[in-house]
Amino acid sequence: MMLLEVIATTVGDAIMAERGGADRIELITGISEGGLTPSLALIEKVREAVSIPVRVMVRPHARSFQYDEEDIETMRRDIVHIGSVGGLDLVMGMLRHDGTVDEENLKILLDAANGIKVTFHRAFDEVRNQAEALDVLSQYPEITDILTSGGCKTAPEGADQLAKLVRLTAGQSISILAGAGLTEQGLESFLRQSGVSRVHFGSAVRQDGDPLKPINPEYLQHIRTIINEWKR
Repeated sequence: MMLLEVIATTVGDAIMAERGGADRIELITGISEGGLTPSLALIEKVREAVSIPVRVMVRPHARSFQYDEEDIETMRRDIVHIGSVGGLDLVMGMLRHDGTVDEENLKILLDAANGIKVTFHRAFDEVRNQAEALDVLSQYPEITDILTSGGCKTAPEGADQLAKLVRLTAGQSISILAGAGLTEQGLESFLRQSGVSRVHFGSAVRQDGDPLKPINPEYLQHIRTIINEWKR
């Protein structure tokens, strides 16, 4: 079963994503900065506006994926607030200075999430060893997805590494969610090469491919069609 996740930054985006055939939304603000935590009001409005699953970014700044105590407390409070809305999942990730998963702070935030499902985001593309990081993340059943481009600038460039990660996660509760630089063009060959069953789209489903413009439902429907045909 192929899953199509689409980035939304507004209520209108979320509605268009659902209408265009998205299976799930990643809700963020600060798209040009790689995604930051949206406001609580936006989170509430999006949850009211759509029926498909929504995963909310928990990222207090775009400086790095390394967080101090104050950052972690901010993230913990955001998670509590998001949890209180209900019916939402989370997107987060954190690293140590040595390029390993910051497991101590990950545990603090997973405890705050209290069983809510989590995507570990593209901090994964900055780890020193992806197989090692995958071993760590696989220990936490709440983490169902890893958003990654295989450590490359774009997912198509990282297709061979993504294929290795897909093999490593076979039979596990954690899945590889391929994202960054995916477009309608070459999508079928990418799916064939990488073997992924989950894909993540941002700019490619927006007007003129511009991350700061609204979702174009026509673009999204084309991608949905390719994925549906690929499933067959």
